[in-house]
Amino acid sequence: MKTVQISLNSIDKVKSFVNDITKFNNDFDLVSGRYVIDAKSIMGIFSLDLSKPIDLNIHAEDNMDEIMNVLSAYII
Repeated sequence: MKTVQISLNSIDKVKSFVNDITKFNNDFDLVSGRYVIDAKSIMGIFSLDLSKPIDLNIHAEDNMDEIMNVLSAYII
């Protein structure tokens, strides 16, 4: 598992983020305070405080380089 901090500070950024990560079969969790939600859930993301950076837990082993390339637009 790898953890990175991301910023999703606009509606368009949330939509493109979810579209990007749903291409992968891996699990992704967003952690904000004591809340942990599935990063592939748009409704779940909008329940978080998006004004602050959010921790993204990536549960992957094999295609981490490809995932990090896709996520580079969101990583702080």
